[in-house]
Amino acid sequence: MPPVTSSASRPLLARDSTARGALEHKLGYHLPLTYAERDALRWLERREKHYRAGSVVVEEGQASDCLHVVASGWLHGSVRLPDNGRQILRFYFVGDLTATFSIAWGFTAATLTAVSDCTLYEVPREALGRLFREHPRLGALLFAVSAAEQVALSDRLTSVGRTDAITRIGTLLLQIRTQLAIVDGPSGSSFELPLTLQDLGDAIGLTKTHVGRTLRALEGDGLIEREGKVIRIVDVAALTTKVGYKDRESHVATDWLPDR
Repeated sequence: MPPVTSSASRPLLARDSTARGALEHKLGYHLPLTYAERDALRWLERREKHYRAGSVVVEEGQASDCLHVVASGWLHGSVRLPDNGRQILRFYFVGDLTATFSIAWGFTAATLTAVSDCTLYEVPREALGRLFREHPRLGALLFAVSAAEQVALSDRLTSVGRTDAITRIGTLLLQIRTQLAIVDGPSGSSFELPLTLQDLGDAIGLTKTHVGRTLRALEGDGLIEREGKVIRIVDVAALTTKVGYKDRESHVATDWLPDR
């Protein structure tokens, strides 16, 4: 399904100079940014596109010279399995830079799909290269954040291969909460989860029936509550201890970064 609208089909609106861009907001969580660095990040967010829930942004194996910054909505990256099943590799939220797993080859290593209605900024690879060249501190910070995300992904894959269903789902819910808190603030333990049971199962290697049964078990233990699509983690500390969750993303060391 094609995007709903694009910056090529309608005039660009003037952006509020005081408003923070999506990538600026996320990186600014980890490090105070200079005015020049903020401007450089906003410069990346010029080619805006909108996608409906369920739309495929890029297909696995498709030639591509772009990445995307998530301005709103949720997406996931997935690969097709030999039995025609699907493995969801990771989820993307506001401020995330998608398809970094494809930047080395010029084609996409996974299919990027909109989970909800979303807005993306299309970023050519050469624009990212310019950012690294002209703002090495931002380049180093992007590298550090990406490295932390890869460790978090490794944790989830380890839980998929080595742990029970409670640990798999608990780890995924806590990871989602951590990623959302970076942009939205750490104040709450409730969030809307626009994922189907099939989506959750494809991310953690369980059938949707098993996912539903495990969510009910977590509710029965008083660890989570559900109302429609809203999930509330009743006791974050207790769930963290129960599944052995490690927060890899809310703190990234920046003392080694180049000077401004």
